[in-house]
Amino acid sequence: MINRRVASVLFSAALLGGVLAPALAEQPIEGRAMIEDFTMQPETRWRFFTDQVMGGISTGSVAFAQEDGQTFARMTGRVSTANNGGFIQMRLDLTTPPPDRATGVRIVVRGNSQDYFVHLRTAGTLLPWQYYQAKFSVTETWSEVRLPLAAFAASGAFLRGVPRVSSLASLAVVAYGRDHDALIDVQQIEFY
Repeated sequence: MINRRVASVLFSAALLGGVLAPALAEQPIEGRAMIEDFTMQPETRWRFFTDQVMGGISTGSVAFAQEDGQTFARMTGRVSTANNGGFIQMRLDLTTPPPDRATGVRIVVRGNSQDYFVHLRTAGTLLPWQYYQAKFSVTETWSEVRLPLAAFAASGAFLRGVPRVSSLASLAVVAYGRDHDALIDVQQIEFY
């Protein structure tokens, strides 16, 4: 009887080990959840648009490139605050919410030594002008930027103070709010 129980436990452990091992192998390294590394047809997931959708005159584009074996997105353009405008952005709709344990966004970027933003939208940001925003700076060399979710400011009084991880719907890299030339390269984006 004991041998049968031991055999049953060992058999179950072997089965579970076979089932759990691949699941554990898919866990993100160091608790991270990769969103994008721009290696697999990023043009099918990313949308670029400007304030022209609301009458502004900003212009720009996004291109996907490779340099020294590294793939990245390059967003360039001219941001103009004329005619109530003032932004260009590249946006990714999240097909699944980030892990519940996520506490921030990590990006690897370089650019023209300007300030840029990450905008998060949630199920609760129903209007086009609603989002959560965090500012960061870039230099001409690749660097890692970590933006805790608590650092994202709501664009209006009717939004939660901090975005809820389970309701995140999209992420955008944005040149915003002032007249300037934009040039930002983005190599990786992930939740941490």
